[in-house]
Amino acid sequence: MSTTTAVAVAFPYTLTRMGVVMTPEEGNAYEAEGVLNPGSGHTPDGTLYLLPRLVATGNVSRVGLARVIITDGVPTGVEREGVVLAPDQGWERGANNAGVEDPRVTWVPLLGLHVMTYVAYGPLGPRTAVAVSDDLRAWRRLGPALFTYDEALDMDLNLFHNKDTVFFPEPVTAPNGVWSFAVLHRPMWDLGEVKPGEGVRVPAGITDTRQSIWISYIPVDAVMTDGAVTDIGRLALWEGHRFLAGSEYPFEQLKIGGGPAPIRVPEGWLLMHHGVTGVIDGAFSQQQKVNYAAGAMILDADDPSRVIRRTSVPLLKAETKDETDGIVPNVVFPTAIEEIEGQLFVFYGMADSKIGVARLDRVGA
Repeated sequence: MSTTTAVAVAFPYTLTRMGVVMTPEEGNAYEAEGVLNPGSGHTPDGTLYLLPRLVATGNVSRVGLARVIITDGVPTGVEREGVVLAPDQGWERGANNAGVEDPRVTWVPLLGLHVMTYVAYGPLGPRTAVAVSDDLRAWRRLGPALFTYDEALDMDLNLFHNKDTVFFPEPVTAPNGVWSFAVLHRPMWDLGEVKPGEGVRVPAGITDTRQSIWISYIPVDAVMTDGAVTDIGRLALWEGHRFLAGSEYPFEQLKIGGGPAPIRVPEGWLLMHHGVTGVIDGAFSQQQKVNYAAGAMILDADDPSRVIRRTSVPLLKAETKDETDGIVPNVVFPTAIEEIEGQLFVFYGMADSKIGVARLDRVGA
């Protein structure tokens, strides 16, 4: 039975639970510690797929491929089709850890490619990386994301771990007036996680040390010439970094992070995000004292570095047993949005153990 979570009247979108679409497969070693936080996309023949994070014993993650089963217009399950990305590269593995985690997948029509951002859990901890594909099955790594130096920030963003990264589906005009691909990311300011004793460091002008959403850009002309892709690797070199949004409301007290690729809506760009409360017990641990809830914000249609409106309470919070009990309890973590038969659906991680789906509706539509 579906349930709708009450939201602030001022926000024009709601989420309604529709059920669980993927649970760990019994006897599947790759899924021993959960299936969660999927990317999504359509193959050239139009078939909808999830790209779930599959977690094996020891918190070793891979990216799978699973065809979405649709019943009466609603996602109800999946059919697994294997693994498409594993921690095969040296920089995706440490001495006692490994993983390719939390894929966000954006179809970019101008490029004719799916662009995946994922977290490589390597020797120094989590690093954002980029890969591309034209069919969701064969992925070409572009390597770790790198940040160009901006002296005004008084800080090198390459020093920090970074997660929750996702590309916009179409170019936008950057603040400097350049037509650019845009990408959201979430720097983690505690350098003590990299080098003990360094503590929390933030760029110039930043007074709130909580982890927040930033936006960076890649000039289209750096990637394409005369409409043809000439340097796809440039998608992994980001510039024009600026703060986008931080914690403002009680359900975001600890930190926030971006969710699925933003989508065009009548009000501008709709960005789903997660807000976190509780206590972090080491940045790389499977947390037990946090609570993740789904929120959203509207970004300006012409300048997505501007937030126009945002939720003051969650659109969806951990309430069902599937969301409150799991590897990491009390987690609703939205990572993909897809349209099915004219209806938008959000796929989300449930307690770092399962994948759920919720219907996304526009108020008054």
